Amino acid sequence: MFNIDTEMLFPMRVIPTLGNARGPEWQKLIDHLSEDQTDDSEKIAMTALVVKLAGCAGCNTDSFRAMKGCTQCAHLIVKRFKGNDAELMRNYQDCHKEVTLYLSKRDQ
Repeated sequence: MFNIDTEMLFPMRVIPTLGNARGPEWQKLIDHLSEDQTDDSEKIAMTALVVKLAGCAGCNTDSFRAMKGCTQCAHLIVKRFKGNDAELMRNYQDCHKEVTLYLSKRDQ
């Protein structure tokens, strides 16, 4: 089965749809990431977070997740995250630090 919403890794186009999956701090982050002037490193960090949480690298076209599509998978992963919102935000900040460090090394 092929779903046009299924991609190799979590697509940035899905970020704006994740706002209502958690509490107000998460909504604020998603609103910020949905703005056009947001730094690309922040959006890449969100992609990295969802890729880690969802295990996108192990997803294949025959998997249940792929059949449902990236949007629905990401919603479920964020909603079902076992930690609280503060922990999820810390995970995002950790991903942002990783991305920033990688980009700074790459640009040297």
